[in-house]
Amino acid sequence: MKRRFSIGALALIVAFAVLPVTGLFAATPADQLIIGMSMNNLLSLDPASATGLDVAMVNANLYDMLLELDPTSPSTMLPAVAESWKVAPDGQTITFVIRKGIKFQSGNPLTADDVAWSLRRVLKLNMSLASAWKVYGFSKDTADESFKAVDPYTFVVKMPKPTDPKLILFNLGSSPSAFILDSKKVLENQKNNDMGNAWLTTNAAGSGPFKLDDWRAKDALIMSRFDGYWRAPSKLRRVILRHMTESQSMRLMIEKGDIDVAYGMTVADINALKDNKDISVEAIKKGTLYYVAVSMRDPKYSNIKVRQAIRLLIDYEGINKTIMPNYGFFHQRPIQAGLPATLPDQGYKLDVAAAKKLLAEAGYPNGFKTVINVLSDLPYINIATSLQATLAQGGIQAEVISGTGNQVYGYMRERKFEIIVGRGGGGSIPHPDSNLRSMVYNPDNSDAAKLDNLQGWRTSFYNEEINTLIDKALLEKDEKAQLAMYRRVQELYEQEAAPIFTVSQMIDTSVLRGDIENFATSPSSTTRFREVFKKR
Repeated sequence: MKRRFSIGALALIVAFAVLPVTGLFAATPADQLIIGMSMNNLLSLDPASATGLDVAMVNANLYDMLLELDPTSPSTMLPAVAESWKVAPDGQTITFVIRKGIKFQSGNPLTADDVAWSLRRVLKLNMSLASAWKVYGFSKDTADESFKAVDPYTFVVKMPKPTDPKLILFNLGSSPSAFILDSKKVLENQKNNDMGNAWLTTNAAGSGPFKLDDWRAKDALIMSRFDGYWRAPSKLRRVILRHMTESQSMRLMIEKGDIDVAYGMTVADINALKDNKDISVEAIKKGTLYYVAVSMRDPKYSNIKVRQAIRLLIDYEGINKTIMPNYGFFHQRPIQAGLPATLPDQGYKLDVAAAKKLLAEAGYPNGFKTVINVLSDLPYINIATSLQATLAQGGIQAEVISGTGNQVYGYMRERKFEIIVGRGGGGSIPHPDSNLRSMVYNPDNSDAAKLDNLQGWRTSFYNEEINTLIDKALLEKDEKAQLAMYRRVQELYEQEAAPIFTVSQMIDTSVLRGDIENFATSPSSTTRFREVFKKR
């Protein structure tokens, strides 16, 4: 088989793998997994720049990591490319023993040099995913010193400043930036010293259980089994992701067996399938948060009274009751629910009268016009239309403009937006620092800092006391003192009417055919298919 299919060949594969909904029952092939999902936010496959949960799932099957988080117990770290690791007594150096005998899909051996090069590359390119490391003091200037290959099978991470090594290990096991690339293959395809960025947008250079055959944006992505995979070849011969945005179509196709897995279905369609003995619905909680964010760069939203008014013009209860079932559950704090450090929800609810009073005090007695940018997918677009309606009750006329993830989050990364309905946070990492670094922390508010994967920076929110508390809490050994710091951060964040208003915490719901075995959705979105098979 050639490395890439022609467009015609790809069309034939998809056509024969999944027959139309109309007509006779057409079960998917026993050795293929067909997934229906929106691919609107799947824009690049490069681990240095590709943001979003969808690409994490794709790359988790094309690449390997040093270690993995147990999908059934996310606080448990399992060996992967690294067969073992040891944290130095001072907690500032981690040494990994790299497993011997692993080969990339190109045939090149995987060594500690590839591991070091892959992580250095993320920082040196300084694209979106570099922020996952910069918040812990790593930078392109320190990359060579921080990530070292001592010999072909020994890799060392040296922290540039004191931090909790557990957070670095969690990063290495869950961050979309931590996939290990075939450095030789990538450098063969670099142009203008881009370290392969353009090529990796639509190609892959990994050692994972599947190899990329082809990807057509907003159409289909095909992966086939890598027979030389070091663990053992996958039980599946092929995985096909199909771009599908119509929930009812997905419902009909999974009922008929034309697809095996569906993501992003509406509440009504999921509920309609729950009594079907041939269908199972799997839902897991994630630490990711749905939010309404305003830009403090905008003069209107730099006014705290306006932000307080917006906070009271969100119908939290209505959104969570009617829109969020199977997508999320009621939550208003910037730290995920269930952690000891998380304070109870504040109890904010829609209060139009109080919001109007605040707007008048801010100098906007008649409201103002604004723009809401939002992904065109569910549930974002429904949250946005709900927000549009409640803002109007307060006198704010909001235009809703939907788009792709690249467009919407592009505005946010460039700090050129007014309101955005989005999703972000710490994913599966069961530590308060994870959510706070992603949602709140902003050590440098300048444009030059380009911390564009941090929502705090994107929204231009800067509070020195909060930043200091987050840094101190991470290193605090006394549990009570640490909890007090994290709780104080939440109190300050609320007092500041900070520009990200959490609406709901994510639930990841997948709908599966009943014959799918060993499908384990990962809370970090790195769901792997290497053990999946069909019981037929």
